[in-house]
Amino acid sequence: MTPDPYQPSWRRTAGAFLILALIALWAGLVVHFSDPVSRWPALAQGVFYVIAGLAWIWVLPLRRILAWSETGRWRRPAD
Repeated sequence: MTPDPYQPSWRRTAGAFLILALIALWAGLVVHFSDPVSRWPALAQGVFYVIAGLAWIWVLPLRRILAWSETGRWRRPAD
């Protein structure tokens, strides 16, 4: 018997498009808020963008999207 060829899940494609949409949304928000934030001191701007970038786009939604695209669940199963 030959094994079935690998069939990628539709969730991987949907997850990739969702991640791209979130990045586009993030870029739009950065453009929108760039004028008020540009008036802040340089160090405050750096702290703002690092915290906002890491927390909003990478830690909160991205982790769940990647888990969903791999497992089909939004949350990890209980250990």
